[in-house]
Amino acid sequence: MAYRSGMHPSAMRLLSVNLGRAKAVPYTDQPEGVTGIDKRPADGPVRVAVPGSEGFGASGLAGDTVCDTRHHGGDEQAVYAMAREDLDDWERTLGRELPNGAFGENLTTTGLDLTGALIGERWRVGAELLLELTSGRIPCRTFQGHMGEPRWVKRFMEKGAPGAYFRVLEPGEIRAGDPVRIVHRPSHEVTVALQFRAVTTQRELLPRLLAAGGALHPEALATARKYVAEYGA
Repeated sequence: MAYRSGMHPSAMRLLSVNLGRAKAVPYTDQPEGVTGIDKRPADGPVRVAVPGSEGFGASGLAGDTVCDTRHHGGDEQAVYAMAREDLDDWERTLGRELPNGAFGENLTTTGLDLTGALIGERWRVGAELLLELTSGRIPCRTFQGHMGEPRWVKRFMEKGAPGAYFRVLEPGEIRAGDPVRIVHRPSHEVTVALQFRAVTTQRELLPRLLAAGGALHPEALATARKYVAEYGA
């Protein structure tokens, strides 16, 4: 299941909803040199809706900024979630505090196993919002600079706990403390962990992603189809 071992599903909830504002930094290749990766918990409710296609739409969260829409944001990456349990694990590894939002995530969760979650899994967050999982997060240069850790991108990929991106199926308002219910689990076995490994370090796994079908992020689906066309299943 997608909830943490030893925890009851009723423990699944949002610890924080995190928003970022554009900030000039020296470590991004965004044309204007700005990023919204530095996200902080919001004080009140936040409206979440479909942002628009990649390259035009940005974040699905009202008040949140996605600066580099060439690679981030859009309908298939409208919301990014990270498990507090994974942040806690990184705290022990790095020997430093990682507050909610430290990885640039919009939702910091507790009680949920994001790495073991399935592509196409659907979450009801609060009373209204319905999300569908599309992919794991691929680390980039901006994330490396934001963290300020040596070999961060490689270490993040080796860890294999990337958090997850979601598309918005039904808009709604959310806030810290809202419950999260898993209302749909697909019958395939394409987890975030499998998808992440397939598109980063173990491309021989790409054919297995096809089982997730249209729920998978379109770029990952196209990559898997191209691999099968060239090398077979």
